[in-house]
Amino acid sequence: MSALRYVALRLLGMVGTLLVISVLTYAVFYLLPADPAQLSCGRPCTPQRLAEASAFMGYDKPWARQYLDFLGGIVAGRHFGSGLAAVECAAPCFGYSFRLNEPVTQLIVERAPVTFSIALGAAALWLVVGVGAGVLAAVRRGTAVDRTAMLLSTVGVSAPSYLVALLGILLFGFTLDMVPVGGYVPLTEDPVRWAWHLVLPWSVLALLSAAVYARLTRGQMLEVLGEDYIRTARAKGLRERRVIGRHGLRNVLIPVVTVFGLDLGTLLGGAVISEKVFSMQGLGALLLDAVGTVDLPLIVGVTLCSAFLVIFANFLVDLAYGVLDPRVSR
Repeated sequence: MSALRYVALRLLGMVGTLLVISVLTYAVFYLLPADPAQLSCGRPCTPQRLAEASAFMGYDKPWARQYLDFLGGIVAGRHFGSGLAAVECAAPCFGYSFRLNEPVTQLIVERAPVTFSIALGAAALWLVVGVGAGVLAAVRRGTAVDRTAMLLSTVGVSAPSYLVALLGILLFGFTLDMVPVGGYVPLTEDPVRWAWHLVLPWSVLALLSAAVYARLTRGQMLEVLGEDYIRTARAKGLRERRVIGRHGLRNVLIPVVTVFGLDLGTLLGGAVISEKVFSMQGLGALLLDAVGTVDLPLIVGVTLCSAFLVIFANFLVDLAYGVLDPRVSR
């Protein structure tokens, strides 16, 4: 029962946080001087045509009413305008992009597989490499392995992501012609080509993030290895692999999981630099295009989607805490 209560409280907290973020996001973007109706009015934009465009898009109502209509659209869907020209937006409706003539939800669903493919593959790679390198450096403290791992991690932490991506494209794409340098192939179309086109983005992101995880894991592992229960486990004659893997790594993973949840949630919200450098049209590229064209419904929708992914990732981290340390959920 305590575990169910723990999950329920986290879910309520997640919903409350999303509501607060939705209010702030909606207020920030819809109180900007830019007027979506003005941008869609065309030329010449007479006061009458501007009023008609505002009414059609729902911007003629008070701000609070617009926000309530927005929330209602998420639950029950909504329509814009009336008569033969009416535009339907099925639930969950996060707005309608009149510039692209598509519901925001549909645009997000179309672009999400690209971002998810980049983020999940890179995250799995950097977690394995980073944690593994950190544990190895801690166990071999003071040796050449330790110094080499820390030197490489320093380079990874210091290097700008766009520079590493461009160098990777130049070396492995153009000079050696080993991997594709751009484009995206859907997983359902060809799994092999899907993975092959993502090798370079995965490697670039994993190289940069694994450096942070290696340093974090090494510091935590060195601290854990000095604890009394580790010395007791060794005194009992347990194998070093069992001491490190079962007794040491379990406690090291708690802070690592915290950082991992934040990084993964942020990356799922849009790998902006990677998508642009590698010419992949994911959520990050969609958001940049929306900002450039002042497509406010699309900006709000993608921003809220990104916020949800970050919050959901942290929710999963909270659940992972309960697995790694059952005392958390009591």
